[in-house]
This record gives sequence, structure tokens and C-alpha cells, in this order.
Amino acid sequence: MARFTLRWPRVRRRRRAGEAAAASEPATAPGLVPHVPHADRFTFQDLVVEATADIGSRPGRLAMTLVGTVLGIGALVATVGFAQTAAHQIARQFDAVKATQVVVAPGEAPTASGGSAATTRLPWDGVDRVSRLVGVEAATLIAEVSLGVDTIAAVPVNDPSAAVAASPALFAATAGLLDVVGGDLLTGRMFDAGHDARADRVVVLGARAAERLGINRVDRQPSVFIGGVPYAVMGVFGDVQARGDLLDAVVMPLHTARAERALGAPGEMQMRIAMGTGPQVGEQSAIALSPDAPENLEVSAPSARSNLGDSVSADVNVVFLILGGIVLLAGALGIANVTMLNVIERVPEIGLRRALGATGRQIASQFVVESIIIGLLGGLMGAALAVVSVVTFSAVQQWTPVIDPWIAVGGAVLGAVVGLVAGWFPARRASRIEPVTALRGGS
Repeated sequence: MARFTLRWPRVRRRRRAGEAAAASEPATAPGLVPHVPHADRFTFQDLVVEATADIGSRPGRLAMTLVGTVLGIGALVATVGFAQTAAHQIARQFDAVKATQVVVAPGEAPTASGGSAATTRLPWDGVDRVSRLVGVEAATLIAEVSLGVDTIAAVPVNDPSAAVAASPALFAATAGLLDVVGGDLLTGRMFDAGHDARADRVVVLGARAAERLGINRVDRQPSVFIGGVPYAVMGVFGDVQARGDLLDAVVMPLHTARAERALGAPGEMQMRIAMGTGPQVGEQSAIALSPDAPENLEVSAPSARSNLGDSVSADVNVVFLILGGIVLLAGALGIANVTMLNVIERVPEIGLRRALGATGRQIASQFVVESIIIGLLGGLMGAALAVVSVVTFSAVQQWTPVIDPWIAVGGAVLGAVVGLVAGWFPARRASRIEPVTALRGGS
């Protein structure tokens, strides 16, 4: 025990002396390769070079592989772009009418009998009052006139044996009706303010009402009989944008209805306004028409911004995104198949690299990077093709192309993600190939 204790410090001294001598020697002996850390032997740059070198070696196969991804990404980006463009066009058409119309009507309150009654009346000079407001381009007073037991016919013939035909609806309005609702005269002309002020017995017909009554021209001064009283037909109008129900109606001047049909008050005020002035005109028109109690009027005015475009775009996108996703799935399967084929063809190469020291992770990374690059190229080409398609189609249709730039960028990134997912399984299989098996199979 004592002898062992004496020798142990001697062994420790010799070991320390050897370590000190090794530390005192230079780090690199002359003529030897400098020591390189293991982590620096295969850098990310080497990985990218290896991946891109094989991609360019088979241009025909690369082109066939890119077709699926280009079509998939292109379909997604193009459908979103077309949906946004179409939604913008649809919304613009609707907004051109909706965003320029303000309707003011008397409010209603419940009665004891369970019905409802108007809380106020619109003034007969309402058009003059609102015409002074900034933003009002045209205005009209409209009222539906009750026929009671009377009928509207083109000839004053009462044939008891004939089948009773339903009469067109009867409306009363001021002279600016067609300017407000966006109607076009098909023949004749509209009655003017003079006819309204004198309460003349004149009418204009909607296109469908004129067809029912058998009137298609006014040069022979036709008349319609309302309750047996003749009214001269001055014109026929069509293409009404804001009030489609007027196409099935007979329209007489407002004061004619007041004098001839005992109209008690106008039904509603309708105005055509400048774009974006809805909130302002809606508030001011109620005060102009009923200064004492503007709250008794119900005002329907457009907001400063319409959400119609967003809703239409969302509905259209759902359908087209599903179709684009199916095409993109086909592109992903194409990348996976080609990557798997590359793995099978390059088994000897994989075995040789493994024999020279490449790890399974390095082999897998190479194939994953190849798939990502292929997917990224397909995404870039598909997004570019989609943007060009949307712009070209919009130019031909004279539309305004609408496409979010982030959609195109997202398409390219999605292509890379698809390549990553598609190349994962082939890369995993390549990383598990044993060097001896690979070299034996390739010899």
C-alpha cells in the first residue's frame, strides 16, 4: 500500500509533463493539413451548390416537373386575382346605383288596432327643399296611388264576357323621376314641371306596362283610361336602375294624382347624390323636409364605403380556391414522384458519398433543398404567369385589374412549401440508404 502511494504521484507528474509538452508544441506541424472542425466540412453553401447542380443537369425533366407546380400556383393566384377583379367590377356596378341613392320616407308608429300609421308627412315642395343641399344632383317625390275598384285600360270598352285582366300599378311622381332612378326613354318624352303644376291628365308608361296595354308608339297620341278617365300617353321608359317596379307601372304627375285621385301626401322622397355624400345628405335632408321633427323621418342613405366588393370577393374566392388547391395537389405529387425517381437513379452516388463520409442528414438535406428550389421556381413562374393573365384579360375587357401583391408573393412562398412537403419522404428514404448496399447495387 505504501509503495503504491509513492508511485501514484510519479504517474501523475509524468502525465502532466506530457500534456505540458503537447501544449508547448505548435498547433500545426510543418507539411500537415490544418485541423478543420467537423461542422465546417460541409457548409450550407456546399449544400446549395450540390442541389442546384443536379437540378440543371436534367432540363427536360425539370421542365416536366415544373409544369404541375406552375399550373397549381398559377391557378391559385389567377383565380384569386380574377375573383378580386370580378368582385370589384360587380361592386362598382352595384355601387354606382346604390351609393348614389338616398330615400326618405315618413316614419311609422303602431296603432291601437294593431296596424301602423305615419308619424309625419312629406311636404309637397320637398324637391325644392332638398335641391339646395350640397351633393344632391336630382330629386323626386314618389307615391303609389290606390286604384280601388278602378282599372287601367288602353280602350274604354267594358266587355262583361271578357276575362278580367290585372291592371298595371299606378304611381305619381314629379318631373325629375327618370333622372333619379336612371331610366331611359324608349319613345316620346317625360312630362315636365308645367304638366305637374297644372295637374294635366298625362302619363308615362313603363316598358312592361306599355307592352301589356299594347302601346308601343306615341306619335298617334294614344291614351289610357284610368277609371274611365282618359290620360294622354307622353312616353314609354325602360332600363330603370334604381326602381325596377316602375317598369310595370303607369306614372302620372304628382299634383295630377292629388287633384284627380285624392292623393293625401307624397309617399317618399328619392334623391340621386354625388358619390361619398350619403351620410351628409341623409342627415341634412331630414332636417330640410321636417325641421320641427326630423326624427320622424326614416332615411336610407349609403355609407361612405360599401362592403359589397369584399362579400362578393369572399364568395367567389371559396369556389376558385378549391379548384386551385386540387391543381396544386397534382403539382405536389409531381414533385414527389420526380424526387423519388432521382433517389432511385442516384443510389450509387448516394452510396459513394456515404462511403466518403457524408451523413444521412446531409444526404436528406440535399434532396429537400432540391425539392424546395423546384417548388420555388414553379411558384415564381406560376405567380408571374397568373399576374400577366389577370392584367391581359382585364385590359381586353377594359376592366381595372385588382390583385393583391402579397398574393403573388405568397404564391411563390407556397411553391417552396409544397416542394418542402413533397421532398420530405424521398429525402428521408435517401438518408437511410446504407453505403455497402448502395455500392453493391450500383456495381
